[in-house]
Amino acid sequence: MNLLAHEEVVVRRGRRSGIYIVVSIHSTALGPSLGGLRLWRYGALGDAIADGLRLSEAMTYKAAAAGLDLGGGKAVICVPPERELPPEDRRDLMLDVGDIVQFLEGRYVTAEDVGTGTEDMVVIRERTEYVAGLPIDSGGSGDPSPITARGVESAIRASCEHRYGTDDLAGRRVAVVGLGHVGSRLAERLTSDGAELSVSDIDPGKREIAEALGARWLDPADAVTADCELLAPCALGGAIDRDNVELLRCEIVCGAANNVLAERSLADSLAEREILYAPDFIANAGGLINVYSEVHSLDRDRIDSLVDGIGEALGRVFEAAETRSVTPLAAARALAEERLGAAREGALPAHTASV
Repeated sequence: MNLLAHEEVVVRRGRRSGIYIVVSIHSTALGPSLGGLRLWRYGALGDAIADGLRLSEAMTYKAAAAGLDLGGGKAVICVPPERELPPEDRRDLMLDVGDIVQFLEGRYVTAEDVGTGTEDMVVIRERTEYVAGLPIDSGGSGDPSPITARGVESAIRASCEHRYGTDDLAGRRVAVVGLGHVGSRLAERLTSDGAELSVSDIDPGKREIAEALGARWLDPADAVTADCELLAPCALGGAIDRDNVELLRCEIVCGAANNVLAERSLADSLAEREILYAPDFIANAGGLINVYSEVHSLDRDRIDSLVDGIGEALGRVFEAAETRSVTPLAAARALAEERLGAAREGALPAHTASV
């Protein structure tokens, strides 16, 4: 990650909440930067800034690879570990977020992410128009999780098609790590597809989901290295790192989490082990497509086409990787960079925020 590649970074302490909020704008070459609002208990402000920089860059590549007229941005809220957030304090915090987003005058559009939801977006909307992911009854597109899960399922099918010659998931041994909004819905879809499912989450209460689906429960400490055909990381980023990459016992990695790899170089490690990696910013683009549809008022047929296109795009990435003798991650980044380069050179039309 190169800090100098980012167009703008705003760090501000909320005047109502006293909590630091960071907005990172990586690129607006293709359109206004869009990325979710993450609320997390970071140990230090620097950790929040680093997370925002990393995630906003990933959003740029996600939008570009998906063919969307959006740039990459991210907002993160650095909640002190000891700080409680009763409803009135949370409302103040979201109003503070709205003020910062409005200050950026459309260069950044926010939406929900880890730790935030559609009702938070309603509060933010009181202070700015540059917000997406609103509830359906407020004129928005609602929870993006179902569409994200559908897109990841499409990516999983494309990965299996490339690796095994068929996209049939019946009998495939799949481990879903993380049963949040997206992971739980993905697990449901995979169960319907006939996959032999194993699941895990740091919240032991999620075992109820496993039982309802008839899935095998994995100890969270061992889930990433579970013996399976396909590993689907669906929690926070960095699931695969230098400590566990040599211990993986899967043949495909394809999940909903952002920044699955703790370092880009790990893509080479996976290739050396002949583990097929589906770049996360391709696989999990469904959520972005959902909020993009709200910003641009797309109809259902167009949304379905974009989501179903995730598998097709991933198939092209795998083919390009083989043709160029590079990793799928390198091929996916090249695909995105080609589109970004064309925009910077004026080959693509300029866009402004419209919400």
